[in-house]
Amino acid sequence: MATWTPDLIVIGGGLAGCEAAFQAAERGLRVALYEMRPQRSTPAHRTDQLAELVCSNSLGSNLPDRAQGLLKNELRALNALLLRCADQAAVPAGGALAVDRQAFSEAVSAAIQGHPRIRLIREEVTRIPEQPCVVASGPLTSEALSADIGRLIGGDSLYFYDAISPIVDARTIDMQIAFRASRYGRGEDEAGDYINCPLNREEYEAFVDALLSAETYPLHDFEREDPRFFEMCLPIEQLAKRGRDALAFGPMRPTGLRDPRTGKRPYAVVQLRQDNIVGTLYNMVGFQTNLKWGEQERVFRMIPGLGNAEFLRHGQMHRNTYINAPRLLKPTLQFRRRDDLFFAGQITGVEGYVGNIGTGWLAGVNAARLLKGEPLLVLPRTTMLGALCWYVTHAEPSNFEPMKANYGILPPLDTPPRGKRERAAAYSERALRDLAAFIAQERALP
Repeated sequence: MATWTPDLIVIGGGLAGCEAAFQAAERGLRVALYEMRPQRSTPAHRTDQLAELVCSNSLGSNLPDRAQGLLKNELRALNALLLRCADQAAVPAGGALAVDRQAFSEAVSAAIQGHPRIRLIREEVTRIPEQPCVVASGPLTSEALSADIGRLIGGDSLYFYDAISPIVDARTIDMQIAFRASRYGRGEDEAGDYINCPLNREEYEAFVDALLSAETYPLHDFEREDPRFFEMCLPIEQLAKRGRDALAFGPMRPTGLRDPRTGKRPYAVVQLRQDNIVGTLYNMVGFQTNLKWGEQERVFRMIPGLGNAEFLRHGQMHRNTYINAPRLLKPTLQFRRRDDLFFAGQITGVEGYVGNIGTGWLAGVNAARLLKGEPLLVLPRTTMLGALCWYVTHAEPSNFEPMKANYGILPPLDTPPRGKRERAAAYSERALRDLAAFIAQERALP
């Protein structure tokens, strides 16, 4: 019997790894898919199934004029395996795509284990192989593999704690109240590098009261028990508990700023920092939080200037292993210093089930194209998947944080409609039109 030698190794049997393995195998590669469970589990997983949904059973909105809905429709057009499995395992969830977890995992497992060019190997990988590889080991990558990734990329580019501040749509900030300025007039932009939302004493006190009474998400046991985790990811609601003025002397300090409406220094200020090149996304500086998403919108809209803010990414905190993708990866998801090494899924800094599937699709397809001597794909930036991959590989490395699909990362429309839903529909129509043209073009390649 001939020895079976894989063309490609995929590390991780989660969403990204399964999609990458399937797409590469569909394009003729022999693929070894490594999954360490059940030999070794993680604190969050409960089964040894492939593509286990650890948190919610919802893959987000299915509506065509929502960012997650657009991303799903793109992946359907790209014939992504896991979207087909999710559609088959769908349960009633209004406008969202939610699945029967067991049925979903079984469908993915059947497709992977039944594929003639995929071998599922239940072993832990502790070192990055020297042969072509896709690393899709997820947010709870084992200590041994994390250490080897750190050796490969440099420890200062590997993160284990994910404390994310909210991002708002810049167009929804009320600039009649907020103002542009940098502390003491410093900064590259003459008008000021930051958008500042000023609070007087009464507004600050009301904000702190709301913050202290808001509901939070519970931490996992392994997060609560880690002595380093909480202090490194201290959320603002915990900082506020240390004293009513803790925020005013911390992330909301007004030092070096004057409100142009009054000519005086505010009692407190919330600063927002530009988060993308085109200036449509602004990050709330120092506002990592574990508040429930609905509570974030309620409480943070109390901040003057953010009363009608649209939150494109909510703050969150959890244990997560991810790399500094802007410093390390090309938009093809190749490692910059080694073309036959790809990364996919949450380890790249992409958030959300569907984003993980999408990056797995791209890494698997590009690995196959590389080994077959074909040009690699960089998806149009006007598509949601293309914009997401572009963002995580081109964001500012010094303050890179994970990102989920949202319309704010797409290039602006030439003539945007005025209504929010109309704009979203226009973004989606452009994305699917450009994707269809891209697919037609790429299929014409040798």
